[in-house]
Amino acid sequence: MKPIVQISLDLTNIDEALETAEMALRAGVDWLEAGTPLILAEGLHGVRALREKFPTTPIVADLKTMDGGYLEAEMMAKAGATQVVVMARAHEETIKCVVQAGKDFGAEVMGDNLACPNMVDGAEWLEDLGCDYIVHHIGYDERRGIAARGERMPSPLDDLRAVVDAVSIPVQAVGGLTIEQAIQCPAYGAPLVVLGAPLTIDADAFKTADGDLEAFLKLICDQVHAQSV
Repeated sequence: MKPIVQISLDLTNIDEALETAEMALRAGVDWLEAGTPLILAEGLHGVRALREKFPTTPIVADLKTMDGGYLEAEMMAKAGATQVVVMARAHEETIKCVVQAGKDFGAEVMGDNLACPNMVDGAEWLEDLGCDYIVHHIGYDERRGIAARGERMPSPLDDLRAVVDAVSIPVQAVGGLTIEQAIQCPAYGAPLVVLGAPLTIDADAFKTADGDLEAFLKLICDQVHAQSV
């Protein structure tokens, strides 16, 4: 597949999310993500507002589902999400429920391997259970905690090639990537490039980053879209 740029709207109010999304689409972003902060703050209303404003754009609802999988996926799909996220550390039945709800309500399922003891095994497990994409993810708290101890902060690039080689579905890498690293993801075989905290959003304040964000995003989108996987 051709590389896709997804912006994570890690914001806490609908108005700013809509404004940022509109700017991102002008810059060439392909997919919008209702990031976890937006989901927590605005829930279904945030996803529904994005769908009403952008009727044809793919919208990822980053639910990080751990239980109640069918209902969560159903509600978000009905609100307009085209992709929902379930965690590999959830029970097998929860993952199966999300996959079934995706089939029933027309949403694709992104399986997130955050905190798996073996990230490659976690990705394979998610594919075996029917997920459509893999989110290869090093968590925010994990990165900050390790860095605070003065240790090397892990990166999703550490195991990205191994994850890509282990599965046959598209992979995205998330968690502490620099701008340059995010742009390199298609070269690793991961076509879904995610831009969000701390690339285009202030990771601590959950607000839009300062500067000429639209020009910045356009430059990134042009570089990503010029690649092939």
